[in-house]
Amino acid sequence: MTNQPLNSGNPSVDLEYRRKKSAEEMRYQIISFALMIFLTLIAFACVAIKGFSSWFTVPFILLLAAVQVVFQLFYFMHMSHKGHEAPQMFLFSGVFVAILTILTFVTIIWW
Repeated sequence: MTNQPLNSGNPSVDLEYRRKKSAEEMRYQIISFALMIFLTLIAFACVAIKGFSSWFTVPFILLLAAVQVVFQLFYFMHMSHKGHEAPQMFLFSGVFVAILTILTFVTIIWW
């Protein structure tokens, strides 16, 4: 029941509250979309400039990708809202298992 909007009994107050929340949510989505486009342009520039070595370019692009994944989850997939705790737990535990598996295979191959 936490996902339902507050109901004050006054329709004009409830409508105004929903409009205000919707406008705020849209502003966050537009800002995060602009930031993701900017990060993508930075990644393209990093590849296009021949002065950077691949030892810098690859980790830098992976870092930018991780930042974009966070933006995607929290702003476009609404993971910052209440009531999404269980999906967050499963998602982050899956990420933990994936990282642990990759780390395991990397250490097995390197040593």
